[in-house]
Amino acid sequence: YDHMLDQLGRHGLFDLTVKTEGDLHIDTHHTIEDTALALGAAFKQALGDKVGIYRFGNCTVPLDESLAQVTVDLSGRPYLVHTEPENMAPMIGTYDTTMTRHIFESFVAQAQIALHIHVPYGRNAHHIVECQFKALARALRYASEHDPRAAGILPSTKGAL
Repeated sequence: YDHMLDQLGRHGLFDLTVKTEGDLHIDTHHTIEDTALALGAAFKQALGDKVGIYRFGNCTVPLDESLAQVTVDLSGRPYLVHTEPENMAPMIGTYDTTMTRHIFESFVAQAQIALHIHVPYGRNAHHIVECQFKALARALRYASEHDPRAAGILPSTKGAL
């Protein structure tokens, strides 16, 4: 999971330092979940009032035989659509690959964003998971950047996000 968090910071250009303590003597579930919840809350806080941002972002990232397509809307409404290849290996070292979706669910719940992740194909579980984090990082980066043509403007016709 640390490697995936590194991808989020590196490819999103986010100054990301994570220190998590948890009940690893039981398993990694709660520690990973709590980290994702905290990251989502921190991302929401960092966005501030969202004035002048692009709001929408998308990115497609290949990693060898795997491909991830990610689209985000920093809408203030949490929603996740997540698809990845079936029959993926259940573990990557000590990382339970079923946690990937749960990480995104937890992040979305706290960040209050709409997130669509589609992995149409891939064979290597590590590549499938990693390209999702890289594509998410880039999509978040693009969506949260300031649009020089929209300075002082909230990117919503409703007047609220």
